[in-house]
Amino acid sequence: MSNDESAAPMTDDEKRLHQLGYAQELSRTMSGFSNFAVSFTIISILSGCLTLYGFGMNTGGPVMIIWGWPFVGLMTLFVGLAMAEVCSSFPTAGGLYYWSAKLAPSNGAAWSWFTGWFNFLGQVAVTAGIDFGAAFFLNAFLDLQFGFSTTPGHTILLFGIILLVHGLLNSFGVKLVARLNDISVWWHIVGVVFIVGALVFVPDKHQSAGFVFGHFVNNTGWGSTFYVALLGLLLAQYTFTGYDASAHMTEETHDAARSGPRGIVMSILVSLAAGWVLLIGLTFAIQSYDGALEGDIGVPPAQIFIDAVGGGLAKVLLLVVIGAQLFCGMSSVTANSRMIYAFSRDGALPGSKFWHKINGKTRTPTNAIWLAAGGAFLLGLPYLWNATAYAAVTSIAVIGLYIAYVLPTLLRLLQGKDFQPGPWHLGRWSRPIGIIAIVWVAFITILFMLPQVSPVTGSTFNYTPIAVLVVLGFAAAYWFLSARRWFTGPKVQGTEEELAAIERDLESI
Repeated sequence: MSNDESAAPMTDDEKRLHQLGYAQELSRTMSGFSNFAVSFTIISILSGCLTLYGFGMNTGGPVMIIWGWPFVGLMTLFVGLAMAEVCSSFPTAGGLYYWSAKLAPSNGAAWSWFTGWFNFLGQVAVTAGIDFGAAFFLNAFLDLQFGFSTTPGHTILLFGIILLVHGLLNSFGVKLVARLNDISVWWHIVGVVFIVGALVFVPDKHQSAGFVFGHFVNNTGWGSTFYVALLGLLLAQYTFTGYDASAHMTEETHDAARSGPRGIVMSILVSLAAGWVLLIGLTFAIQSYDGALEGDIGVPPAQIFIDAVGGGLAKVLLLVVIGAQLFCGMSSVTANSRMIYAFSRDGALPGSKFWHKINGKTRTPTNAIWLAAGGAFLLGLPYLWNATAYAAVTSIAVIGLYIAYVLPTLLRLLQGKDFQPGPWHLGRWSRPIGIIAIVWVAFITILFMLPQVSPVTGSTFNYTPIAVLVVLGFAAAYWFLSARRWFTGPKVQGTEEELAAIERDLESI
């Protein structure tokens, strides 16, 4: 009996992946729920909302924290809907940069190149931001429990350890990651209910509705209320990042052309609802606004927990938050590594052959996993000498990811009726939704590069424009000096027979 005769019949997912030019190298074991769980876990309301809560308290205060969330969530939904439609047409791990290559009316390789590099920057930055937030909260807990003070050096040490653990977990295989992500969804939902329940029923007093829904605070040094209010949108916009993970995991997901788009949209919707409940509950529970900002442990939500429910229960709430953040960071490394794997599969990263290697035993891109973790660590290091570095990292994540998110949407609109939708599509709403998404991303790209604190000094400087320009400059120089002569966009791995041979080789290991 020949290998072809003994092989299992190809699934629709594998047939579509072959049509897109790729072999089924990764293990396709994820359900639609697990695909949603990855994006929902990376959005992680218990990570983004709480790690930037102190930023929100200083930059607009309660009114911007509470009302900025649903507004930004709605704008994000438009971006996600536009992405989901394209994802259904091209369910491959390359995601955004692959879409740009296929949708561009001309110069597809260049569009693909720059989309991929912005996606790479944003993915590394969002991984750094998530695990940095986890390090902040873990440091606060260790300070409360063991007196391990919240210094920049201690935070960076914990940051490195967390990234190391996430690299190791991802190296064990996608089945473990998928199982942990499924648990993470319920951890987040039950965790929000538990935290909000404690903050509602335990404290003796709460803030007034007028304070929660209408009080404005400006501790930035800027004189313009409108400018500060806009800057305050970063809390929500940073939290609503990372949902492109559903696209990057499509080569490992069953019924990918439907499950990927649903994962993108549902992760935004569920996060929008649950996150608003969390923010409202936390803001009502503030006992002393200035005390939360000036607390010894340096993490305002942790101080709010302590003031509202006491030290013992506050530690339990902190552990719930830390657990969610650790789930979130693990999923971010997963999505980041798949993007690196796919981008290097097409030769776009220096050392691509090394980063594209698949571990035969686990069917995971192990080298790409460690590049994701190592790159995130380097991006977080400036915190040792720049106190505003964390806000800058979150801005970099937003700008890098959202530029990459919206470029395929722009190209899809330029295609007009030539665009061939997949089984999940927006119909006649595609164009207006796409236009809104493009305008919003252009707006936030400019906004989050602006100075966040006045006066602007060496220690308060927002280094987001520098980081973005360095990556853009590197990608542009690399393109014009070298890559434009050899990078042709996503590569076809071979003929149908060659793709089948690649798959047989992997299965025989």
